[in-house]
Amino acid sequence: MGAESYKVEWKDNPDTRLAAMAPVGGRAARDAATGPLQGVKDSDMGGQFNNKNAGKRGISLNIRHPKGLQIAKDLVRICDIVAEGFSPGVLDRLGLGYDVMKKIRPDIIYIQQSGMGTHGLYGRMRTVGPVAAAFAGQGDMSGLPDPAMPVGWGYSYLDWMGAYGYALALLGALYHRDRTGQGQWIDASQCESGMFLTGATVLDWSANGRAWSRYGNRSPYKPAAPHGAYRCAGADRWIAIACFTDAEWHALAQAAGQSAWLEDRRFATLANRLAHQNDLDALIEGWTRTQDASACMLALQRAGVAAGVCQNAEDRCDHDPQLKHLKWLTEVTGTKIGTWPVYELPMKFSRTPAYIGGPIDRGAPCYGEDNLWLLTELLGKSPSEVERLAEEGVI
Repeated sequence: MGAESYKVEWKDNPDTRLAAMAPVGGRAARDAATGPLQGVKDSDMGGQFNNKNAGKRGISLNIRHPKGLQIAKDLVRICDIVAEGFSPGVLDRLGLGYDVMKKIRPDIIYIQQSGMGTHGLYGRMRTVGPVAAAFAGQGDMSGLPDPAMPVGWGYSYLDWMGAYGYALALLGALYHRDRTGQGQWIDASQCESGMFLTGATVLDWSANGRAWSRYGNRSPYKPAAPHGAYRCAGADRWIAIACFTDAEWHALAQAAGQSAWLEDRRFATLANRLAHQNDLDALIEGWTRTQDASACMLALQRAGVAAGVCQNAEDRCDHDPQLKHLKWLTEVTGTKIGTWPVYELPMKFSRTPAYIGGPIDRGAPCYGEDNLWLLTELLGKSPSEVERLAEEGVI
């Protein structure tokens, strides 16, 4: 969206550079592949890192070194925002807390996000996304009813949801600074972001004294039956189907060519179907197991039945025509990793279109790729000074 972003990192505490590695043979090997490929070992060719950091410049900087700390302070002086995701207190211990930043640039906006926030009983607790999600309630909310175990919402769902709140907070802080000239310190927690996703359960307990219980794929509020995810033909293929009315149930039976379903008194009305959901689910899955998931979805949609393929990564990246139309992936080119698709902003601006490659039109930076540019062009150092900094272990 136009912002220049500088990623500061150091080799002793690497980011997720060694995750989802590009395959040996690059994009050509990926396009020709018929099965899993071996990944490269080069930390500058991590697919996950490229997906998260496209459009940024990168500097490798040892802030523990006095000269590195001074460079960090010089960067603060010329930047609008300092954003970090360390455990609380790390930057303070390194000599770059908010009080220090504010003396360097009084209107600086400093935002930090940790699992539980900076202050309070758990303010210093070390967490990753799943830990914060457990505290926020997501960990217990997803899965089949008891006695089945909870399964959570993916690995690090709150890494992303927390980031959305993070971005919104930054926009508010920028607006405030534009109006008042004042910067501020924003303390964000993933746990609180997660709490916003559990509003109905919190309200139900506070207003009705009713505790949450897992319901699997059933509809918890608006009655519907069938309502679930059902196995289809093939390996781990599924389709979600929902019928809220008798008319939709009749349409499902007719589209499936199963008129006998309509003659079964257990399923004659919505109330009856709700009372016999286990039997109904077994009946539906007996049919869907013989169906191709995508063809089944299209047939049911044509009949007026809500249905959707439970898409995997291959479906979303390579096959889904709607996502392709929406251009949800954008091709960007990294210096070493080459050209690969990464997430684009999930909304379209008619006047100010976004581009994940940023002003520099590039994928994620290689480690320390922009050291020379940042230190000479932005901070006014000479190339020989940059060479000495590298020799001294500052960069």
